[in-house]
Amino acid sequence: MELIDKALEFEQRKMRSLSTSDRVKLSREAKALILDLNQVYKVKKDEKIMDIMKRLTVIKRKVEKRLKGRLL
Repeated sequence: MELIDKALEFEQRKMRSLSTSDRVKLSREAKALILDLNQVYKVKKDEKIMDIMKRLTVIKRKVEKRLKGRLL
């Protein structure tokens, strides 16, 4: 499936030394992938799809944490 391949390719990207705009793009792309995978999951109920969504969510949270910065 093309969507799953895109998600797996997204997971393999290097996430080092990114600019702020790159982080925003990554966060938005991760969100879009997660939402699209969720639509497929609702129909198929495949646990592999759920695992991919969970891994993408972890990546998205890491990127967003770096965007928001540390709270004092």
